[in-house]
Amino acid sequence: MKRSYFLFPFVAILLWAGNVIVSKLSAHTIDPSAITFYRLLLAVALMSLFTLKPAWRNRAAIVPQLPKLAVLGFLAMALFQSLSYEAAKTTTATNMSIITALVPLMTMVASTLLLGEAPTSGMVGGGVLSLVGVVYLITQGKPAMLLDNGAHLGDLLMIFAALAYALYGVLLKRWHVGLPSWQSTYLQALFALLFMLPMLLRLPAAEAVPTRASVPLVLYAGVLASVVLPFLWMQGVKHLGPNRCALFMNVLPIATALIAIAMLGETLHPYHLLGGGTALVGVIVAQMFRRPAAEVAARQ
Repeated sequence: MKRSYFLFPFVAILLWAGNVIVSKLSAHTIDPSAITFYRLLLAVALMSLFTLKPAWRNRAAIVPQLPKLAVLGFLAMALFQSLSYEAAKTTTATNMSIITALVPLMTMVASTLLLGEAPTSGMVGGGVLSLVGVVYLITQGKPAMLLDNGAHLGDLLMIFAALAYALYGVLLKRWHVGLPSWQSTYLQALFALLFMLPMLLRLPAAEAVPTRASVPLVLYAGVLASVVLPFLWMQGVKHLGPNRCALFMNVLPIATALIAIAMLGETLHPYHLLGGGTALVGVIVAQMFRRPAAEVAARQ
């Protein structure tokens, strides 16, 4: 295995971190529905250059999978992105990235609930750690605030976005549409674009068109985050496997926090380190200890 293969998921995560920063920059620049629509429009246009013809030739295999691709596209590319952009209005980039990094753990839990997979010892222990860490994070180190004032809207929206992406991962595994990765991604993006069209049309004309300030954000999201990032991630999975690549999700909060401090002037507080760190340790524990919890309990 070449060490250079590790650059694929690492650079992909750096681009993902940049996309979180773009989400923050777009919060008061362009409507969440608008940037989601235009990034998808740009991504679909680019992917059409190299995916449309192969997809057309493969239409006999694609047509039966269209309903599933529609659901997958809605969850990962319409709902997740829209909620993320909305969340960026009222939470920090650091919080967004920490909650996003919980997706692998959420996917494990969802697989247990929806697919009947046996819970692992790591998932049980790591889940508790991550829950404690997230509560500490979103209450800014004061868990009692959760009972008095609740959580910030942005953090809650980001949690729902992460849950949507986790459900996407479970359905992707369960349905196994059996299409080439680019064709699957292309069709999901196309369906997501259709879902976002009514959301764009409901906006006043002045808010529905990108401005000079928002065009660079749309370009980053539509090209780097929607086309280049998936390419790098697919290459990483191809050469390293999905489990090794999943570990790189833990780099996302670190990279995002560093960029947010430099570009957005965000401050890294102790509750970020304690709460976020605990949550990420929980994710690592879940990924490392994969023996069924029932088996571990029986041996004790």
